[in-house]
Amino acid sequence: MTVLLVLASIVDVLLAALLIGVSGFIFGGGPEGSHGELSGVAMWGLGLFACIAAPILGFVLRSYGRPGIGALIAWLPPIGALLLTFGVFDPAY
Repeated sequence: MTVLLVLASIVDVLLAALLIGVSGFIFGGGPEGSHGELSGVAMWGLGLFACIAAPILGFVLRSYGRPGIGALIAWLPPIGALLLTFGVFDPAY
């Protein structure tokens, strides 16, 4: 389970880097900008926070003897991103 947790952490960091890198093209103001609508920027920031906090929580749960639940929580942001990408979940509705 530790290997899954480490892989999830790597994917979460890459997803967070992608969110930071393309934020300016979504909200305006160039790369790494967030000059858009407040609610959109807040949701974007919440997603970024989830990408950072999920692996931390996963490692904390691993230290408490719950590596399976920790790995599952660490994989939640990438799974959510895939669901949004493939249109399974559309937040516009």
